[in-house]
Amino acid sequence: MAVKIRLTRIGRHKDPIYRIVAADHKYARDGRYIEQVGYYDPSKGIENATLNEELVIKWLNQGAQYSDTIKAILTNKGLIKKAKENRGEVLKKAKVTKTASPKKEETKKKATKKVAKKKIEEAPVEKAEVKEGE
Repeated sequence: MAVKIRLTRIGRHKDPIYRIVAADHKYARDGRYIEQVGYYDPSKGIENATLNEELVIKWLNQGAQYSDTIKAILTNKGLIKKAKENRGEVLKKAKVTKTASPKKEETKKKATKKVAKKKIEEAPVEKAEVKEGE
């Protein structure tokens, strides 16, 4: 399921107010949504949008995409930067060093032996001198 953080319209005729929601990308604009994360009133401007920062960061870290207007709001509030920093910290904690398994090491050794054999077999053979008259 692809989740998007986007606006849903509420309010009166010619006086819109928007909810900021996390919704499946297939749902209608004003239809079903998963979770409400804030409000936006365009008459008051982007600076006055109210957001639940924890929920927004949670959805961004889970891979939610955002619309253009939401990108402007999140950038203004500094939440995209926070989410990236938070994601980096989570990745650093979860990072595990991988060790090669013994089977992989054996196959690598066999592969290098085969390459070495081919090089030996493909080495140019010196031509024997042919005497005239024999």
